[in-house]
Amino acid sequence: MGWKVKAIRGATTASENSVEAIREAVTELLNELERHNTIDPDEVVSVTFSATRDLDAVFPAAIARERPHWQNVPLLDLQQMYVEGSLARCIRCLIHINMPDPDVKIYHPYLRQARQLRPDLSMATVGE
Repeated sequence: MGWKVKAIRGATTASENSVEAIREAVTELLNELERHNTIDPDEVVSVTFSATRDLDAVFPAAIARERPHWQNVPLLDLQQMYVEGSLARCIRCLIHINMPDPDVKIYHPYLRQARQLRPDLSMATVGE
């Protein structure tokens, strides 16, 4: 069997609406994604970040663009749809990537307060 496009997702929360807090949260999330998944930036099709409406100090994609070898990765920022009572200061990430092993186990990190979004995935390694 050959290469296959896979999706890796994750989420976290920022402690406040500041460049420093958002940078810390995004960096932690991307570090966790890269630590537990085989992510070759040359094989990334695209990365979409969404942030809740209470986070507007900096674009998460701008932070990702600073990572080594991520300068040519297609990145997009979106505002997460507002739903009354939803998790505040939340940043979500969706990576579409070409994987040489279609049966690879994917780790989807849900960090900080975002653990409550997907408790089934927050600490587990799961297959797609």
